[in-house]
Amino acid sequence: MSRRAAFRLGYVARRNRVFASPKFQHWAARLPLIRWIARSRANGAFDLLAGFAYSQVLRAFVEGGLFDILKDGPLGAGAIAARMGLSEAAALTLLRAGRPLMLSEEPAPDHWMLGEQGAVFASNPGVQAMVRHHRLLYADLADPLALLRTDRKEPTALSRFWTYAGALQGATERGTDTAEYSRLMAASQHFVADEVLASVPFRDVRKLLDVGGGHGAFLRHIGTAWPHLALGLFDLPEVAATGASVLGAALGERRITAHPGNFFSDSIPQGYDMVSLIRILHDHDDAPAQGLLGNIRKSLAPGSRLLIAEPMARIPGTEAMGEAFFGLYLWAMGSGRPRSPAEIIAMCRAAGFAQARFVATAQPVNASIVMATA
Repeated sequence: MSRRAAFRLGYVARRNRVFASPKFQHWAARLPLIRWIARSRANGAFDLLAGFAYSQVLRAFVEGGLFDILKDGPLGAGAIAARMGLSEAAALTLLRAGRPLMLSEEPAPDHWMLGEQGAVFASNPGVQAMVRHHRLLYADLADPLALLRTDRKEPTALSRFWTYAGALQGATERGTDTAEYSRLMAASQHFVADEVLASVPFRDVRKLLDVGGGHGAFLRHIGTAWPHLALGLFDLPEVAATGASVLGAALGERRITAHPGNFFSDSIPQGYDMVSLIRILHDHDDAPAQGLLGNIRKSLAPGSRLLIAEPMARIPGTEAMGEAFFGLYLWAMGSGRPRSPAEIIAMCRAAGFAQARFVATAQPVNASIVMATA
């Protein structure tokens, strides 16, 4: 162990002993600057305790249609209760619960409107689709230790939905959940596309292949912004065919090529100067993810690039999202894990890419980017 690591370990141990001391807590609560820090720590601790309740308030707003109702505001609690099928007392409880979360606001007595965060949710069906989807995660996390003790091959609410995650356990197609999967991706994919468009220039790209591109939501955003691009979609046969049809109708059939296949076992189509993996790598465990990168590398001519965009671990400011949220989400899904940019870059180099680099984005909670060059 290096001296630096040993010093760090010792510092953390001493810090934790101090923070755990009742005498220190009592003293800290009485000094102005330290009191502010202590209060911030206390609020953070309570947020950890109450976070599930906050998420359920949000879920109630979405599933109860309250965002759409408040669009018509200002409304009184009685009118809101009638439209939601709740008692007025229950509606008030929900409205008041949403107020500190900025989901709802009461600018005047009994005049309820959307709060700042509520206005964002109300205008974005993709975010609301994700909130509805997370009922599955909440079910799996009812007993988190039980979930962590299970074999990851055992079915969960999330793994049943994400049937494609079972491909490594013998599944040959996405099955009956394909349509719901595609609706969810189409509703939310623009978050990632926006980060890519703001961070990556496509001026010098002629042909872009999206591997595991579903029904083409990402390619549609990129192709709309950059109309010179020829676009390829590689996915399982029934998915690629539908995606190509949707993209052709939106962007013109001559720009679109469908490539049916399995990206683990089939060769990746050649002739593209950029390949994209959008929220794909973190869905798979290390061995298959490494194999996928190697498969893509074989298809690329020298100088061609691979664009990887997904939420990543250990990004400053979004650490909790990367490992606390996605770590448990992907565990419940039964496949994959969040990786840091450094880990992804190392995997790209192991796959034979000449170089790889991290590309910062404005909203890493939606996606960060690693760009690798063959």
